[in-house]
Amino acid sequence: MRAVIFDLDGTLADTSGDLIAAANTCFCGIGLGDLLDPVADAGTALRGGRAMLTLGFSRVDGFDDAHVDEQYPVLLRAYGEAIDTYTTLYEGAMSCISRLKTAGYVVGICTNKPEGLAETLMRNLGVRDEFASLVGADTLPVRKPNPDPFFEAVRRAGGDPKRAVLIGDTATDRETSRAAGVPSVLVTFGPGDHDVRDLEPEATIDHFDHLFDVIEGLNL
Repeated sequence: MRAVIFDLDGTLADTSGDLIAAANTCFCGIGLGDLLDPVADAGTALRGGRAMLTLGFSRVDGFDDAHVDEQYPVLLRAYGEAIDTYTTLYEGAMSCISRLKTAGYVVGICTNKPEGLAETLMRNLGVRDEFASLVGADTLPVRKPNPDPFFEAVRRAGGDPKRAVLIGDTATDRETSRAAGVPSVLVTFGPGDHDVRDLEPEATIDHFDHLFDVIEGLNL
């Protein structure tokens, strides 16, 4: 079956607010205050916990990678305790997924968020059962841009790896699709700090209302 595999952070949902809040919990816990801004630093948030901690610590003297390693488990705990306070699904995402499934596509998720946190978030948002698979950063020994998590998400969804597409928002997603030998569609509405068109994906969309027709045009 034809498969559509989605990235999560910055693609299906804007999770940046809760991620920034978790990182600031770490900084405040050691007396540094809020080092990250939920708007200006949203793009960094979607690159992961270590990227946020690294950015925050770069703004004060006397902190290095050892502090990032020390605070990373603290960040994960804080995020898990308040994972959906600010997070919202992007407009049109679920109606598009419903349309894809009606047309005979299988849909899944391949994310570099730890699997347990991704499962919790999607259930809290009430949409986990809409996806036939969910593969996270720690589901396999490797993570994106290695193509194996993508292939695993396709397999668990019951799809054909040769008739699949990856929907994402970053260079990591583009590199994953290239490594897997499949097309990618990148969204332009995430809070990233670059123009995804420069990554030369097979297509881009500025709203989920356009995704179905774009995927149909790929002739998977």
